[in-house]
Amino acid sequence: MLAFLVCSTRRAAYSGRMKFGCMMSAFLLGSLLCASAQVSVAVVLSQDKFLPAEELMAGVRVVNRSGQTLRLGEDADWIQFVVEKDDGGVVQQLSEPPVQRSFTLESTKQGTLRVDLAPCFDLRKVGRYRLSAVVKIKDWNKTMTTKAVPFEIIDGTKLWEQAFGVPSEKGNRPPEVRRYTLHQANYLKEPRLYVRVSRSDGDVIKLINVGPMISFGQPEPQVDRRSRLHLLYQNGARIFDYLVVNPAGEIEIRQTHEYSDSRPRLRVDENGEVKVAGGVRRKTAGDLPLLIETKNEDGKPEKL
Repeated sequence: MLAFLVCSTRRAAYSGRMKFGCMMSAFLLGSLLCASAQVSVAVVLSQDKFLPAEELMAGVRVVNRSGQTLRLGEDADWIQFVVEKDDGGVVQQLSEPPVQRSFTLESTKQGTLRVDLAPCFDLRKVGRYRLSAVVKIKDWNKTMTTKAVPFEIIDGTKLWEQAFGVPSEKGNRPPEVRRYTLHQANYLKEPRLYVRVSRSDGDVIKLINVGPMISFGQPEPQVDRRSRLHLLYQNGARIFDYLVVNPAGEIEIRQTHEYSDSRPRLRVDENGEVKVAGGVRRKTAGDLPLLIETKNEDGKPEKL
């Protein structure tokens, strides 16, 4: 509109063709501004508190009401994240987030790209931060900036820690020393349990957000002869979760057990294997490995 007004103020000096060109330029600019006003971008987080090195899944949501189909994600820098400290300092970026995923977004639709920012920014220090993103709309040669979203890096309470050895693959070197650590952090007034796997120098290999736990429950950890962490903890009045985590920080086993005539507890059997004794196991959709159940010809279930 501004371009149109500027062009129309000196009407006598322009030829008809120039007038037409000016009007078309103004129309196209007005259309572009109008269309871009109908596209909105926002940063979304699943939570606003994280432990250092915890997975920080950030989403960039694009809502398209422009009447046009948009092509997005073709370039490696079509989204650029900015993380700032609450006092205004910029957080060091360690690597580029993997955001190059080409897709089209039809009008009246919205799309959200999610990426883990924990490996991409130095967020080891406790404090308050702000996250924003600059989104490039390539079809219009235009960039749009989201509003900044606040979040916080908090320090959990250490409940337990144990060092363990990981044999060298070459076999002629001493085992690498690593540590399992259990942390508790309160999020939305709910205690949550975390497992941290780290090297001897403190470098975090993996931080697992295990889940909520009851405030009066005491987690029961035990490391087996293969250097795997077995963890039994209570997350309900009669419900216990059981995890097995390997030295790489991967969850190998996840089970749910219930209090029955006796309370579930970790026990070492005659073969030196750590197992859950007592209580009764309850199958859930979150079990690892996944349970597949079929039925025999007589209708009785059997596990595969």
